[in-house]
Amino acid sequence: PGKGRAVVPMERISQAILLIRGQKVMLSADLAELYEVEPRAVVQAVKRNIARFPEDFMFQLTWEETANLKSQSVTSRSPSAVDSRSQVVILKRGLNIKYPPYAFTEQGVAMLSSVLHSDRAIHVNIEIMRAFIRLRQVLASNVELARKLAALERKYDAQFKVVFDAIRELMTPPEPKKK
Repeated sequence: PGKGRAVVPMERISQAILLIRGQKVMLSADLAELYEVEPRAVVQAVKRNIARFPEDFMFQLTWEETANLKSQSVTSRSPSAVDSRSQVVILKRGLNIKYPPYAFTEQGVAMLSSVLHSDRAIHVNIEIMRAFIRLRQVLASNVELARKLAALERKYDAQFKVVFDAIRELMTPPEPKKK
């Protein structure tokens, strides 16, 4: 890949970063898709090197979490989305999965590059690390913006309350639409 050209679009990586158990993670099936390998290849590489993946780097979802993920990903995507995560991760061509997926934290994703031996894995991991960094920056800027807004609100009291409420509402991410 060229110096300025991303192997995987940042948007695709950002869509694959989920919040599970209070942690930002990527699922094994999404990672396999990005690396262009079979999901079992990722799991096998991890199991062969399990000492590199402590619980704070990787964990397996429970069946309940898998079911919740399935219902969220079915309802949170538009019907026109061809690559619906519910089909890719959970159902894989309409079939039920045998085992719940693994979730990798940012450190676990970084460790994957040491156990998956391909140029693509190296380049994709670099893009994923950049996506995690960008996500942290966005979250930090929202926290800073909220702090500044609260300070302005205290300074200009109730006369601008409606404006501040509207701004705060615009800053809140939309709720996933239910079918």
